[in-house]
Amino acid sequence: MTRRRVAIAGSSGSIGRQTIEVALAEPDRYEVVALAVASSSSVVIAQARALRPALVVVTDPAARAEVAAALPGVEISANLADVVGPADVVINGVVGFAGLPVTMETLRAGKTLGLANKESLIAAGPIVRPLRHVPGAVLVPVDSEHCAIHQCLRSSRSAAEVGRLVLTASGGPFRGRSAADLATVRVGEALAHPTWSMGPKVTVDSSTLMNKGLEVIEAHELFGVDLESIEVVVHPQSVVHSMVEFTDGSTIAQLSMPDMRLPIGYALGWPDRISVPFGRIDWTTLGRLDFEAPDRTTFRCLDLAYAAGRTGGTAPATLSAANETAVEAFLAGRLEWGRIAGVVETAMSRFAPSTPVTLDDVLAADAEGRRLASEVIGR
Repeated sequence: MTRRRVAIAGSSGSIGRQTIEVALAEPDRYEVVALAVASSSSVVIAQARALRPALVVVTDPAARAEVAAALPGVEISANLADVVGPADVVINGVVGFAGLPVTMETLRAGKTLGLANKESLIAAGPIVRPLRHVPGAVLVPVDSEHCAIHQCLRSSRSAAEVGRLVLTASGGPFRGRSAADLATVRVGEALAHPTWSMGPKVTVDSSTLMNKGLEVIEAHELFGVDLESIEVVVHPQSVVHSMVEFTDGSTIAQLSMPDMRLPIGYALGWPDRISVPFGRIDWTTLGRLDFEAPDRTTFRCLDLAYAAGRTGGTAPATLSAANETAVEAFLAGRLEWGRIAGVVETAMSRFAPSTPVTLDDVLAADAEGRRLASEVIGR
């Protein structure tokens, strides 16, 4: 059997580390040939020594010099998109808009993209969309919710059979709490996710439900379903990862214990499944599955994302950028958790959306979203 060559963009993060675990679990099927990080030199050096990839990408100049000195004989690059070249399948686990070059280059090269970087698709959906039609290009979502929908849709013969998509949300660490209760939230509390282990930015987004709002926009882009036919339901156990309801009222759901190695393995193995049962359920211990409506009054980011998705054009790019800026300020102690939604809302109210034609249009919208959010935070 020829091993599939794997590149990991964002190898030092949660998705990157778990991708390595999945690849090592089936060494006869997968070979990690390229790694990419921003500045985590010590992590990528250790990974490279263990995996012996042909290429390591480090975007930070000082960190890149350190990595080059530690890994003689390994090709070192500064360009994030270079990670695509040696691979058959690329896992894009870069956090935020910075992951866009990897998304575009993988699809442009006609390769399989395992996409965990939702922001690049949300921000640049109109630009990325044509690249999905490049011969050989395949986009397999790595988010647990979109991976679940992808699996559920395998049972359908026609998009006309789909009634609605139902995205599940854990509710994050603050489920059931009011806005008044959350007035003095600390960073550590926001990062204490009850069911998932994720990076800080995604974990904070989960606490505000912005993560779910971005996933609604992403589902619209991925599956071509109208926003009005995409719903969100809170499911605190995080066992039902999402559902598809068909026109006859039947609902198909994908269930597994919360383990990101399952959707990562699904992307690596596509169109086949891997043989290691990550996320297997012990049905004798699974006592209950609960569902409830999201609290849209306390967690306003969900509706802000729906509004940006309905506006379309460059609005999602600006939403994503403003949110990234607000979350960075919260993590740095410069913004209260309760102000994140307000910063994003004010930034969006001052932005004039347009239809992006080129990548520069998307980059401009991203920059404007960051500028507007920074201006609001500064006040």
